[in-house]
Amino acid sequence: MERKRRQKDAALKETLPDVETHSEGFRANRAARRNVLVEDYVELISDLLSEGQEARQVDIAGRLGVSQPTVAKMLARLATEGYVTQRPYRGVFLTPAGQEMADRARHRHRIVEAFLLALGVSEENARVDAEGVEHYVGAETLARFEEAIQGGLRQFMQKLAKI
Repeated sequence: MERKRRQKDAALKETLPDVETHSEGFRANRAARRNVLVEDYVELISDLLSEGQEARQVDIAGRLGVSQPTVAKMLARLATEGYVTQRPYRGVFLTPAGQEMADRARHRHRIVEAFLLALGVSEENARVDAEGVEHYVGAETLARFEEAIQGGLRQFMQKLAKI
């Protein structure tokens, strides 16, 4: 029994990264989780405004599938953090910082979605999955995704599928 435990412990030590590397992954994940909602809101507000629509609480709630009180609470937070301004009877507008965040999130989303599409993921699933992955993908990984796309990943995957 003791021998099996030692073997298991030894195997675990071989697979676990060093403490600093291991904890960095968890820290990055927690930081991304804190920003997910903020990024989703500012990106949606930007999209609504760029389509010539007003970004009203009712529109945001409908698109995100949440209640209007939930949206009101988040908009108050976004205003406090300097990402949005609200005008009575006029809706929500992004500050320059909010627009910058929305642009970064949209850029990450487009790269991740294009990468998934290049792998052969359906458009519907790529859109849905990119919405989650975009918040957690690191800068280095995102850069490699982009390089793979530009390097002909889609064509490579199509050739591979024919084999």
